[in-house]
This record gives sequence, C-alpha cells and structure tokens, in this order.
Amino acid sequence: MVVRPEPFRLTGPRPTLDRRCHVIREDLVEITLADRIAAARYVAPLKLRCVQPAAALRAAPDAESAALSELLHGEDFDVFELAGGWAFGRCCADRYVGWVAEPALAEPGSAPVFGVFSRSAPQFARADIKSPVQHLLPFGARLGGQRAGDFIAVDGGGFVHHRHVEPLPAASPLDVAALFTGAPYVWGGRTPAGVDCSGMVQAAAAACGFASPRDSDQQRESLGDAVDFADRAPGDIIFFPGHVGLAVDRDTLFHANAWWMTTLAEPLGDVIARLQAAGFEEPILAVRRLPSVATAALPLTSA
Repeated sequence: MVVRPEPFRLTGPRPTLDRRCHVIREDLVEITLADRIAAARYVAPLKLRCVQPAAALRAAPDAESAALSELLHGEDFDVFELAGGWAFGRCCADRYVGWVAEPALAEPGSAPVFGVFSRSAPQFARADIKSPVQHLLPFGARLGGQRAGDFIAVDGGGFVHHRHVEPLPAASPLDVAALFTGAPYVWGGRTPAGVDCSGMVQAAAAACGFASPRDSDQQRESLGDAVDFADRAPGDIIFFPGHVGLAVDRDTLFHANAWWMTTLAEPLGDVIARLQAAGFEEPILAVRRLPSVATAALPLTSA
C-alpha cells in the first residue's frame, strides 16, 4: 500500500476511466491504477463468490439504495472493502462496480462447472423432485458439483435436475431472450424474475458465448458489428437513447421496458413513436449484429 496525504488525482494525461468499471473513490483506488492515479490508498481485491440465488448490486451500502445490477449464484466478486455488513467491489463477470450485502458472499470453492439454462432451476434438498425446494436458482446461475444420476449434487448441498443445466439446443440470443417473456421490468435486474433492458440483452448474449458489459451504452460500443438500420434482421440488437432490445423481425422489437413494465414483443414503430414524442427525433442510435452463435459462455458439464 502506498500512502499519500492528498486525495486521488490523475497523473499525466487524463486517462479514460469509467467509474462503473474501475474502482475509483476519494478514499481508495484499485491497485492496478497505481501508475495512472495518485491516491491516498491503493487496494488489491479479495475474491469472493455469490452463494445466494441472486444478490442486488447497490449504489451505496444500504438496502434502500438504488439497485445497479445483480450478482448471480456462482459469480465471483472482487471485494475492495468490507464495511458494516456490506462489500464494495466489482462483479468479475462484467466488471460492474457496487455494493453487495456481505451475507450473500463466501470464499470461492472449486470452479463452477454447470450453468442454469432454464428460466429457473429448483434446488432440491435431495435427489428427488418430490423433496423440498431449497432455492430457485435463476437463469445464468453457475454451479459447482458432480453428476449423480438425473441430478447434479451441488457443492455445499442440494440437488439440481440435469435438465435445467443443459444448454438450449441451437440457441441464438433471440431464442434465449424468449425465456424472459413476461418477466417484470426491474431496474438493475438480470433474471426472468425481474430484468431491465440491458440485463436481458446481456444474459441472452452471454448464454450464447458473447461476453457483454452491463449497460446499453457500453453494449453499443462493444457488442457485435455495426449494421445499417435499413439492413436490420432478426436477432440484431437495436439501441435507443438509454434503451436496447432485440429485433424479432424487421418490424418487431423484443425488450424489457418501463413503458409496459414487462418484457414483450411489440411493433418497432410504436417504440420509435414513443421516443419521438418524448423529444428524440432520431431515436435509433445503432444496430449491432452478433456473429454466428459461439460456444455457450455459461459453464457446462461434459456429462
């Protein structure tokens, strides 16, 4: 640790740093930025893992604070500070920074080898579908464990049926997104229990092997290749001011949205008209197309 009396300041030419992805506070800075930012305290992360079905990533160490995103079961979290029952850090899956309630985290065990591909996966107390359900693990959750007949014996206890961790056949992002149909719109959500627009796109892309950042502006800069709006096709990602969705066809958009407070397909023209009425004369910011489906990004079993 290097200690200086002054708060952080940039050294040399101003670097391009996004506080959503870089740990930069008045009182601490991540140690990897030591050569770019002068700070009173540099901190190296402690890696922990989410052990709850999902845990909110919040803007402040307060349960009433705004949700920024979610950490899912089995995802790792780099902790830079523990304070008052909260952990400040960064999600390893998409590098998003925020606060997570400390009870949701534990030391990581063996690497997850299964991923939940169903809308949700009951975690049973025993290898028996009639046994009590301990948790409902969301789509995108990651699990460590061993195959035990028709079940996965989950590290730490419980059993998940193998059907729920098998990858979707010939899945495309649009196929995966269909699992979110009817999911309520929840700011910061990433699962079919509640999702926002960029969370749905992120989950659909990740399940097909495309690592995606969290927010729509970040996705617009990094996902796939640019396509002219006139050349849009099913599966293309369409970006609007502060919003994103997937093209079902040339005239239909599938998206999680706060207008209907749900996840659904609706005429693309209706979405454009609403935004124009809100003052956005040219609401289509970009169209991006992912390559052919890659190997699934969620950990899979070879069984």
